[in-house]
Amino acid sequence: MDRKLKPLTLGVIVGNRGFFPSHLCETGRETILNTLEAEGIKAIALMPEETAFGSVESLTDAQKCADLFKKHRDEIDGVLVTLPNFGDERAIANTLRWADLNVPVLVQAFPDDALKMTIADRRDSFCGKMSACNNLNQYGIKYSLTSLHTVDPESDSFKQDLRRFVSICRIVGGLKNARIGAIGARPGAFNTVRFSEKLLERAGITVETLDLSEIFGRAARVENDHPNVKAKLERLTAYVPTEGVPSEPLLKMAKVGAMIDSWMEANNLVASAVQCWTSMQEFYGVVPCTLMSMMSNDLMPSACETDIAGVVGMYALALASGKPSAIVDWNNNYGDDPDKGVIFHCSNLPRDIFVDETIAAEDIPVMDFQEIIAGTVGKENTFGTVVGRVRAGPFTYCRVSTDDVNGKISAYVGQGELTDDPLKTFGGFGVVRVPKLQKLLHYICQNGFEHHVAVNLSQTASAVDEALSKYLGWDVYCHEI
Repeated sequence: MDRKLKPLTLGVIVGNRGFFPSHLCETGRETILNTLEAEGIKAIALMPEETAFGSVESLTDAQKCADLFKKHRDEIDGVLVTLPNFGDERAIANTLRWADLNVPVLVQAFPDDALKMTIADRRDSFCGKMSACNNLNQYGIKYSLTSLHTVDPESDSFKQDLRRFVSICRIVGGLKNARIGAIGARPGAFNTVRFSEKLLERAGITVETLDLSEIFGRAARVENDHPNVKAKLERLTAYVPTEGVPSEPLLKMAKVGAMIDSWMEANNLVASAVQCWTSMQEFYGVVPCTLMSMMSNDLMPSACETDIAGVVGMYALALASGKPSAIVDWNNNYGDDPDKGVIFHCSNLPRDIFVDETIAAEDIPVMDFQEIIAGTVGKENTFGTVVGRVRAGPFTYCRVSTDDVNGKISAYVGQGELTDDPLKTFGGFGVVRVPKLQKLLHYICQNGFEHHVAVNLSQTASAVDEALSKYLGWDVYCHEI
C-alpha cells in the first residue's frame, strides 16, 4: 500500500516578442529546461523545429503550444511561463486559455544584466512580466509569482520558488478527485468532527464509507495463515517494537489491517479516517492506531475519530512535502510561555515523525496499550497505540473544516517549531512553539474550528495557503509566516 509521490510534469511556455532579442529565447529555454531536469521535473515544451526557438509569440504558436498541452493533459501538473525577453502577453494567455488545463501557473522573468543593456541583449522581461500578468488577470487565469520580480533560473531563489510551486501543483492535483475512506461512524461524543460530505464532493473530494461491522465480519472469516494476514503481521512487528504486546491482539490487528488495505485498494482511496474508539475495543479487542500510523507513514494519511476534514489537511501537507503527516490535538499549555503548547494524541502518529534512538532512546516509538480508555474497556482490549515523542525541528500545521452554514470550506495554516523542552507524558506528544500562538488560539475558538490539527515536519505553509485559497477557492487564514 506504499504510495510515494510521482515525479512532477510541467508544461513550459517560452514567451517571445519579435522586436526584442529573440536569441535570448534559445539560451533561456535551454537554461530553464536544464534547471527543471536538475530538480527532477519533466518538461513538456515546443521544440525549436516547431516554432522559433521553441517559443510562443504568434497566434499560430499559441495554438501549437495549446495543442501540445492538450495532448499531454493527463500528464501536466502545472505550467511554467518563462520570459527570456519581454514576451507576447496575448500569445501566453491564449495558449493557457485554449489548452484549458485548469492547473497552477507560475510566471518567471529573466533578469537583465546591467552591462548588457543595448538593443542586442536587453531583455525587458521586468516590464513584460507585468503585461503578461495583466492579460492573465483579464482572461481569468489564476497564476503564481516568483519571490523576486525577475530571477535567474539557476539561482537558489528560483529553485526555492520552483519547489514551492511543485508543492502547490501536488496539493491542487492531489485534492482534485481525491477519494477518502470513512471507516465507521463518527464517535457519538465527537460532534467536533462533523463535516459536509456534499461540500467536499463539490470540491472534487469523494468520501466512501464502510461500516465497522463489515471490517469485523471480514476479519472473522479470514484464516490466520492467509498470505495477506501473514504479510501484515510481519510488517506490524517490524514497524515498531512490540515487546509486551500479546500475540492475540497482534493477529487481530493484522487481520483488520489486511481487510482495510484490500478495501482501500479496491476503491482507489488515498486516505482514511477511522472510528478508532470505543466500538473497536468493545467488540473486537484492539485499537487500530498502529495500522493508521503505518498508512500515514506511507503517505496515505489516516485520521482518528472519523475526522474526514482533518485527514484532508493531513493529505494536503503530505502532498506539499512528500513527508508523513500526523493528526494531533492542540492539547495543553506549556508552563507560562504564551507561545508554547503541547500537541498530543493517543496515538496513531506515523513512525517517521518520532525521535529515533540516536536522539533519545527513551522516546523512540513503541507499541503499547491505550491508557485513556483502558480503564473503561480493559487494558487487554486496547493494545495497538504507537507512543513516543515527536522529534524537534520546524513544522507546518493545517486544519480544514467544512462550513455548512455558509456553504464553504475553510482552513487555517501556519508554521512553528517542535522543541526539545522537557516533557514526560503518555501517548504521542511534543512541545511546540508558534509565533503569536495566543492569537492563533483565539482565531480557532472565535471561528469554531476543531481541536484536531494536522502537522507535518516541513515548512510548506505558504504553498498550502496558495494552493487552497487561490487555486481551490477555499477560505484560508495563514498565521504569521
